[in-house]
Amino acid sequence: MLRRALHSVLAIVVLMTGIIVGVGATAGTAHAVACRTWSNLPLEPGESNEDVRQLQIRVAGWVASGERLSYDGVYGARTEAAVRRFQEAYNLDVDGVAGTQTITKINQLSDSDCTPIHFSYAELNQCNSTWAGGAVSAATAKSNALRTMWKLEAIRHKLGDNPITVSSGFRSDACQPSDSAPTSRHRFGDAADLTAGTVAGRCAFAVRGKTSGFSEILGQGYEGHNDHTHLAHDPSPFWSAPGCASYGF
Repeated sequence: MLRRALHSVLAIVVLMTGIIVGVGATAGTAHAVACRTWSNLPLEPGESNEDVRQLQIRVAGWVASGERLSYDGVYGARTEAAVRRFQEAYNLDVDGVAGTQTITKINQLSDSDCTPIHFSYAELNQCNSTWAGGAVSAATAKSNALRTMWKLEAIRHKLGDNPITVSSGFRSDACQPSDSAPTSRHRFGDAADLTAGTVAGRCAFAVRGKTSGFSEILGQGYEGHNDHTHLAHDPSPFWSAPGCASYGF
């Protein structure tokens, strides 16, 4: 209890400092304070609450190859491992506990609407502004897109923080190409097509997708995917990018 109380005091100090410094620093830092109040710091293995679920959304792109992180609000072994990878990637103290240092970094990566600073809802929905008309409710489609964006943020960092172009995200039935499968994950809001000017660039997305929580990866050499890499969540995992074999896929 004493440890949690001390961390809570530190969290308040850090967030207040972020408010003051954020005005003259980065927009991401300032926005982060408005995005979410983390009230249960530090978040530790064994805990179960809404803050843990929100943490899982933000570190879901830091899993092992082929793994997916559940958004169940339970701080289990896989969540701890993802936090450790996140901490290592951003040169933080690696302890598997989401304390003030880790949450401050997450806040710096967050925009005012809780999307990661390098991606937006507009990028993930070039179809319509309502998120309606797909395979799920508008709220679910938008929620799925948020989870996808945080995975994309992880890929971006793994590739040196170079910009990523999203050519297609959520698509309502009216926006779906006539030859698309009715099971297309674009209809669910949890798919993103990424473009790059070279095969190497497109294959880099496919390779990093394996360790960023995506269960559906379609890329170079897969029919209809020689100009982009498709990353999505699918209950039945499927990866295919035969043209990326020489790149480690």
